[in-house]
Amino acid sequence: MNIRLDVRGDSRVAIIENEGVIVSDVQDALDLMATVSYETDGCNKLLIRKEAVSERFFELKTKLAGDILQKYVNYGVKLAIIGEYGGYDSKSLKDFIYESNQGKQVFFLPDEQAGLDALHGV
Repeated sequence: MNIRLDVRGDSRVAIIENEGVIVSDVQDALDLMATVSYETDGCNKLLIRKEAVSERFFELKTKLAGDILQKYVNYGVKLAIIGEYGGYDSKSLKDFIYESNQGKQVFFLPDEQAGLDALHGV
């Protein structure tokens, strides 16, 4: 896993670059948060590619998304997951993504630039 920082003024976003899934359960998500914080001197904004997150996350009935995102909210970590979401048929997931994107904590966006703009804006 490689972490690079995108800095705009006082805002810092950690961009996670890797191959394969690195978040498949709550502990993986907590480990990622801790690793990024340690390696970036406390950065609390993360951008990760959708492919790095287990598909179980996007099956809301598993409650994995809710469990992970609640931890991130509790620790004040903002998150953008970037990728293509048009292939999902679940109305609940589409509603979840829409509502998340209206807030200031978690974003599901199509590309890195959109993710960076959202995270730097909060």
